[in-house]
Amino acid sequence: MRFYEAEGLLQAPMRAANNYRHYGQEHVDRLAFIVRCRSLDMPHDDIRALLQLQDDPAKPCDEVNALLDDHMRLVERRIVELRALHKQLRAIRSTCAGGVCVGDCGALESLRTATGASCLACG
Repeated sequence: MRFYEAEGLLQAPMRAANNYRHYGQEHVDRLAFIVRCRSLDMPHDDIRALLQLQDDPAKPCDEVNALLDDHMRLVERRIVELRALHKQLRAIRSTCAGGVCVGDCGALESLRTATGASCLACG
C-alpha cells in the first residue's frame, strides 16, 4: 500500500498514536480498484487518470472510454507480438526432433545462430 501511496494512487492514511497507519474503508475500496486495474495490466498513469475521473462523478464517461479504448489497442498489439513470438518459438522447437544428445540439438543451434551469439566475440 505504501508503494501505491508513493505513486500517488492512494492517499496517505491517518496515523494512530503509536504511529501505525490507519486505513479506512475508502482506502480498501480504492486499493481494490487499483488491484483490479493492475490485473488488467493497466499502467499507473492510466489508473491515476481513472481514479481522478472516479473522484469527479459528474464528468461524462467519454474519458474513461477513451482510456479503455487506448488500453485495448495496446493489448491487441501485444497479442499480435505474442503470436509472432509463439510462431518463432514453435519454429525453433521444430528443429529438434528429440532423442539426440544436447550437442546435436537443433533447437540450441537455432537459438545460438538466430541471436547472433556466434558473432558476439567479433565486437
